[in-house]
Amino acid sequence: MPLRSQLFLLQLAIVLVIVAVAGSTAVAMQRLQIREQYQDRMVGVAQSVAQLPSVIEAFGQEDPSATIQPIADLIRQSTGVTYVVVTDAEGIRYSHPNPALIGEPVSTDPSIPLSGDIFVGTQTGTLGESWRVKVPVHSGGDDTGAIIGTASVGVLESELDADLYEDLPRLLAWLIVAALVGSAGAIWISRLVWRRIYRLEPEQIASLLETRDAMIHGISDGMVAVDAQQRIALLNDEAKRLLDLDDEATGRPAADVMEPALAHLLTDPADTDETVLSGERVLLARTSDALVDGVRVGRVMILRDRTELYQLLTDLDGERDATQALRAQAHEFANRMHTISGLLELGRTEQAVDFIQRSGHGGSLVSGSIAPGIRDPDAASLLMTKGTIAAEKGITLSIDDTSTLEPDGTTDAVTVLGILVDNALEAVADGGPGRIVVHLETTDDGVRVTVSDDGPGVPPEDVAGIFSSGYSTKDGGRTGTRGFGLALVDRIARRRSGHVVVDDSDLGGAEFTVWLAPSLADVPHSTLQVP
Repeated sequence: MPLRSQLFLLQLAIVLVIVAVAGSTAVAMQRLQIREQYQDRMVGVAQSVAQLPSVIEAFGQEDPSATIQPIADLIRQSTGVTYVVVTDAEGIRYSHPNPALIGEPVSTDPSIPLSGDIFVGTQTGTLGESWRVKVPVHSGGDDTGAIIGTASVGVLESELDADLYEDLPRLLAWLIVAALVGSAGAIWISRLVWRRIYRLEPEQIASLLETRDAMIHGISDGMVAVDAQQRIALLNDEAKRLLDLDDEATGRPAADVMEPALAHLLTDPADTDETVLSGERVLLARTSDALVDGVRVGRVMILRDRTELYQLLTDLDGERDATQALRAQAHEFANRMHTISGLLELGRTEQAVDFIQRSGHGGSLVSGSIAPGIRDPDAASLLMTKGTIAAEKGITLSIDDTSTLEPDGTTDAVTVLGILVDNALEAVADGGPGRIVVHLETTDDGVRVTVSDDGPGVPPEDVAGIFSSGYSTKDGGRTGTRGFGLALVDRIARRRSGHVVVDDSDLGGAEFTVWLAPSLADVPHSTLQVP
């Protein structure tokens, strides 16, 4: 079967399944909506009848049906219900659409309304199966009076079905239109994909790729091709060897995986022949435009090895990336170790194991709180440990007594709290003994973490950069040596649909406030990976 036909049939099957499911759901919802509308109407009618003074007064007359039957008929006709039946406390009818049944006992159990409750449900009576409501009739017209009878209002199930069937043709028409539109879309997409692959079948494409790969990888020179966005589209075996690259380099920007000089040649629009260094190799690089139907779609570089062996400097960018990843992991690892240490000091070994398991490394915990409202054992133990560290440095770490923090099944709040407290400890320690205040707040909108200190604060010119990976005010804003904690905090906040704000604190230093939206219980927490 041609690929175009396969695509069309698969999409058509998906469209038909979706239309069928949507139609069934719509019918079910419409049926439910009709029943709810009738239920609301019947409850209102039944309660109105039960509270009518003329109906209540008729119970004391010698012939109650003479008064109640005309009223019930009038209400039945004006409201569109099938019947309005009023009975006494013994279940004897005072009204009925069939006058011959007045004075006879009802055919269904009246015990629920006679007990003071409202009955709603489907029962089969003298008129057939009906959706009905039964309410008690009180002597005083309200709940304070004695129950002297019942008022029953119902609609035949056949009438409910008729109302549903009345709307079905219009719904069916919309479903048919949706199916036709979906089918037309499937035809259009199938033709579009077919044209995009040059009207070739998968077997033909596979054959072309095999031939191309055999030719490209068989030549002795290295070949690198990039697309219009300077992403590597092709690397042959010799190019991988000369440039020390692997298959993962394909699809990445050339500037990220190649020597700057080589990457520059691929982005330079001029055709060139240059001798360049790549690692310890001296290469002759020849670049030119890649043209398809006369349109420039990228650049091609041919590499030839012209090397004896040269000693070159280590690739600092690669080392910097590795250092950044290790530093980001060290932040999180240190905070977890502090938390586990605090839990063990509290004697809460089961909760320590639980925390380790949630962190992805196995393990058990027990809980305690520094402020009464902090019920997250991880945060409580972390704050206790940080308090000990702060005391050793002569710093006062205090937690607002009004703080609240509930466990949410993740370690996000603990990670954020640990990083902010660590930064505050470092900032205050630079100026000698000081003070740090922590405030936690859990609301329906999420969690707010606020850490204030009396340190030197954050200079205005550094505010825009402190959340960038590798940026640190300790090194004059230079990247690559520090500055990963706040970047991690910012990424956690954005993942949790929150944000981070830095401001001047009342203590004289900096105040960091982090908002974290509520965590979904059915979404597993995964450790944030810093690129």
